[in-house]
Amino acid sequence: MKPVPFSHNIADTLQLASKALNTDGSKIIAGGQSIGPMLNLRLVRPTTLIGVTRLEELQKIHIIGDTLSIGAAVTHARIEDGIDGVDLPPMMRHVARSIAYRAVRNKGTLGGSLAHADPAADWVTTMTALDAQLVIRDARGKSRREPMASFMRGAYRTGLQQDECITAVEMPVAMGQALWGYDKICRKVGEFADAIGAIVIHPDLKYARVVVGATEDAPLLLPDMAREIARTATAPSLGDIDSTLATYLPGASRVKRQLLKTALSRAIAKVIPS
Repeated sequence: MKPVPFSHNIADTLQLASKALNTDGSKIIAGGQSIGPMLNLRLVRPTTLIGVTRLEELQKIHIIGDTLSIGAAVTHARIEDGIDGVDLPPMMRHVARSIAYRAVRNKGTLGGSLAHADPAADWVTTMTALDAQLVIRDARGKSRREPMASFMRGAYRTGLQQDECITAVEMPVAMGQALWGYDKICRKVGEFADAIGAIVIHPDLKYARVVVGATEDAPLLLPDMAREIARTATAPSLGDIDSTLATYLPGASRVKRQLLKTALSRAIAKVIPS
């Protein structure tokens, strides 16, 4: 299939891009790795696409005080390569290099993936585990911040309003020293995940977070399990993980639960070896 007719405008400034979103049927396009196929399938039918990848302020990776800021148009490949002279959390570089294929990583962007909110995407789970906050700007130039943990409302649903776009992703610089584990189960290399498990622990910050992704909904936080792991420094048994998942995901099939249990137990084992 071919997409419905639309205009493609390249924004010269972030302000112009934000204002253009006020027009009905307008959407942001960055790398286009997600929206491209959806256009061809006519799952989305915008009247105007606003390109933002040339905007310099969306390309920056820098540290301000104790906060790491990553521009929304930074590609997966730049995170994978770590070529900006800024120390990124090792977890991010690990995750980036397992996203699809290099050709996709060369074009796909961090902000685009988060705004698209595919439950099986890597960044929605990773940024939830790393306690990231999204910097969001509206058409009036007003910025706000929203935690990734609450940003995704469900599959392909977020807290973004019509005239808002993500401009950057922030997290504590200290996350670069956190203990972490991440595991993804796919049918084959390059495909979207069937299950994701993630754990991040930073003893000095008294921070512990356990997340499962690819649940067909927003990433699922398991706070009780995180607290217990932080308190005991002991990995939960497979039976405990399974019963926890059964509680939080009562509608999940046995196959899905098994995949999630496996991914999460592997992620935890990277932080707490048996």
